[in-house]
Amino acid sequence: MPLFALICTDKAECEELRKTTRDEHLGYLNTTGKTVMAGPFLEDGHMTGSLVVIDVADRAEAEDWAANDPYARAGLFAKVRIEEWKKVIG
Repeated sequence: MPLFALICTDKAECEELRKTTRDEHLGYLNTTGKTVMAGPFLEDGHMTGSLVVIDVADRAEAEDWAANDPYARAGLFAKVRIEEWKKVIG
């Protein structure tokens, strides 16, 4: 199956929303069986977005997966970019 990178940018002033939704978000990443790797973007030590690489059948499944992420459902993200990604090194 192809890999997709989700490049997510938080809305401004949403650090508290990120913190209160984090456990549910991490549970989703750990239980869907699709997450290859994931982690936050940082600026001056503060989380400002997320990079999540998922292994799914196609773009439609990637879009559905992204829409059901608890962070997305809570309205944390200002922008989510979904790109098919090919692992070359690592």
